[in-house]
Amino acid sequence: MTMKIAFSASKRPEAQTALQVLTQKYGQVSEDSADVIVALGGDGAMLDAMRRRFGDQKPVYGMNRGTVGFLMNQYSEDDLPTRIDRAELASVSPLRMSATDIAGNRHDHLAINEVSMLRQTSQTAKLKIIIDGKQRIEELACDGLMVATAAGSTAYNLSAHGPILPIGANLLALTPVSAFRPRRWRGALLRHDAQIEVEVVSPHLRPVSASADNQEVRNIVNVSIHEETSLHLTMLFDTGHALDERILREQFAF
Repeated sequence: MTMKIAFSASKRPEAQTALQVLTQKYGQVSEDSADVIVALGGDGAMLDAMRRRFGDQKPVYGMNRGTVGFLMNQYSEDDLPTRIDRAELASVSPLRMSATDIAGNRHDHLAINEVSMLRQTSQTAKLKIIIDGKQRIEELACDGLMVATAAGSTAYNLSAHGPILPIGANLLALTPVSAFRPRRWRGALLRHDAQIEVEVVSPHLRPVSASADNQEVRNIVNVSIHEETSLHLTMLFDTGHALDERILREQFAF
């Protein structure tokens, strides 16, 4: 039985060229009728393709035709159906962000990598952190704060000196961005089923935005975050290059 593949590509010239070559070689079907989605580009293209899979949860196989490709496989035009058929699976659940803005509007978004909160102006953000209904930090003065999944722990979280989380560790990383007070606080590891609430102190004076991956909400008052365990997204990786192995290698990279 012929594998039905839906190719998607970022706007980068390399990705668009690969799209033309691969669709000519392997054909192209709609994502609704496909067995697998092949994303071409960088990690952003992979995240965009996965975000469209919340409804049907079809597997996504990425090939790197961008700048950052931590979630992508090496690009090759040869024997693609066999590579996909032999690929190793990594299952991840997204974070659900529910943010309320200063006008009282609620915004719900899903994030595969992280939910981040960042100051909008030169004023330092001041955030109250509540975990599972218990206040843990009354006032964190910082540039921002994020909650990262294992899949996202090597992205923005790592750049902010957060911990790398192995897939299957059932943990979330709570990582500050340039914490000023408490100055020595470096973040926390939380159970994957933790209920996280962040309240903005003086939201009019110190405006803060919240983003679920690249989906931004500005001028927030509070945000709640939890893992959406009812959703399971599947990424495919070439044999020997599975996501958990990549995360392990990253921890020993110098």
